[in-house]
Amino acid sequence: MPEAAQSTSETFTLSGAVHVLLQFDVCEEIRLDRLRDLLSAPTVQQPALKHPAPGYVRYKRPPVVEPTEPFLLDTGERLLGEIKYYDYGVVSVVLQLPFSGPWETLIALAGRWAWEIDFAAHASQIVRLRLQAAAPALIKPYADWLSEDYLIVHVRHITGSPAAADLIAAHGSRIAQVVRGDTLPLSTQECHEVLQSSISYYPTDLTVIGWNAAFLYDTPAGAEAAIQLLEYANSQLLEFRHYDELLTQVLDTVYDSFEQPSNVFTRWRRAGSANRLHTVLLEVMELTEHADNAIKFLSDMFAARLYRLAAAKVGVPDYKDLVKQKINTAEDLYRFMVDQFNQSRAFFLESAVVIILVIELIYLFRGKGL
Repeated sequence: MPEAAQSTSETFTLSGAVHVLLQFDVCEEIRLDRLRDLLSAPTVQQPALKHPAPGYVRYKRPPVVEPTEPFLLDTGERLLGEIKYYDYGVVSVVLQLPFSGPWETLIALAGRWAWEIDFAAHASQIVRLRLQAAAPALIKPYADWLSEDYLIVHVRHITGSPAAADLIAAHGSRIAQVVRGDTLPLSTQECHEVLQSSISYYPTDLTVIGWNAAFLYDTPAGAEAAIQLLEYANSQLLEFRHYDELLTQVLDTVYDSFEQPSNVFTRWRRAGSANRLHTVLLEVMELTEHADNAIKFLSDMFAARLYRLAAAKVGVPDYKDLVKQKINTAEDLYRFMVDQFNQSRAFFLESAVVIILVIELIYLFRGKGL
C-alpha cells in the first residue's frame, strides 16, 4: 500500500546483516598461489546461482580469503570480519553485523555507520599487519594506499514477506534513506532518483544500489552473488583511480620536460622520457585488462546487468573513460616525442655526413696542393 496511507501504528520488523566493505590498493599484483601457501587460506567459492541456468559468475583467479579478529565498536557492537586478497593488488576487508528491528533502527544504523565511524582506520591497521606475513607474495607494493569504502544492507526477512513492488510502494522512502545514509526524510524527487537504480530477478527480491551504499532484500544465497559483484565493482573503481593518478603523474612529468627550451639536444634527451612513457603505457594497459577481465559472466545476464548497474553507480565507467583518455594522450605524446627524436637523429646523421664530406674534401684539396 502507498506510504501515505500506511498506518503509523503498524510495526514492521526487519532482520538481516549490515556489511561494511573497505578496500585498499596495496600493490601492483598479488601472487595468490604464494599467498595461499603463506596464509594457509582458501579461495573464494564461486557465487551461488540466482537461477538454475547453466551460466554463472566466474572469477578468473578467485581471491584468497581468511577470517580476521572481531571488531568491537565503542557502542559495544561486535563485528565479524574477513579479508580477501585479489590478484590485481586489492585487499578487501568485509565487516558484518547482524541486525533485527524496525525501519527506524536500520535507518539510524545505516546513517551512523556511513558517516560517523572511521572503519577505514581500523581496517588499514588490520591489513598492514596481515601484509607483513604476506610480503613475499606482493609484487611492487605501494607506500601509500588508495582506499574505498561501501555499505551493504542485506535484509533477509521483513514482516509479511512483501514482494519487491509492494516493498517499494510501502517503504520506498525508507529504502532511499538507508541507501543515502540519511536519517532525515528525503524529498520525493530524491527518493525517485535513488529507487531508479533498482533491479530484481524474482518478484520477491530487490537490490537498490547507490554510490556509497546498497540495499539488498533477498535470501542469503541470492544476496551472496550481489555482495561479491558490489565488492568487485568497488575494487575496479579503486584500480582505475590508481591508474588515473599514475598517468596524471607521468603526463605531468612529460609536460614539464616540454617547458624546457626546445633544441636538437633536448629532443635527443627526450628519447629516454619517451621510452619510460611507453613502458608505463604498456604496464597500465596490461594491468587495466587484467583487472577488467578478473570476472566473467557466463550466460548469466542478470548478474551482468547487476554488475553494470553497480559499476555505473560507484563511478567505474567515469574513471575508466578518464584512464582511456589519458592513455590516448600519452600515446600521442609518445609518438610526438619519438618523431622529435627521429628528427634529431636524422639531423645528427646528416650533420655527420656533411662533416665527413668536408673532411674528405679538405684532405682531397690538400693532397692536390702537394
